[in-house]
Amino acid sequence: MVEMFNNGGAFMWPILILFIFGLAISLERMWTLTRASINTKKFLRRIREALEEGGTEKAREVCEQTRGPIASIFHAGLMRTDRGIESVEKAITSAGSIEMAFLEKNLVWLATVVSLAPMLGFTGTVMGMIQAFDAIAAANDISPTIVASGISVALLTTLFGLVVAIIIQTFHNYFVSRIDKIIIDMEESSNELVDALVALERK
Repeated sequence: MVEMFNNGGAFMWPILILFIFGLAISLERMWTLTRASINTKKFLRRIREALEEGGTEKAREVCEQTRGPIASIFHAGLMRTDRGIESVEKAITSAGSIEMAFLEKNLVWLATVVSLAPMLGFTGTVMGMIQAFDAIAAANDISPTIVASGISVALLTTLFGLVVAIIIQTFHNYFVSRIDKIIIDMEESSNELVDALVALERK
């Protein structure tokens, strides 16, 4: 691998930098999304029990003790219970938008790496082909050895660029699916919270 990297030319370095950059963001997103995921059913059960035992104040304490976006939007909604259900829904919607932005943070940089890595690879290949044809012209001979070695070196940047793009794209798609699941949980659990507050108000 090191020999292939060295043979690939100068364009291998920016591709490597993009790969390291993409991996760093992927690790950060992995850690963040892992912390953002909670057992939604268990959390909802605790919220319902808290509402029945101590009202909204007890439920807010449960939210403060729980990490993740669902607990955050619940807390925002419960802080507005004295202003009515409509205020609760607006607070949940506003908090949900903020949490969604936090969950999707840095994904655009992963998409940038996926786009740039193959483009740099193709650019390196074009430069390598130009150098290969220059070598043929300098040798004044279309030798199979000169042509084959030159093209082989030229194609290495494309290979590495595509490999980087495939790896980072896999991470990107995984994170998008995780975020979609968290958002669905946020929407469903928010509806259940509003229903629970309505039921509590009627009692």
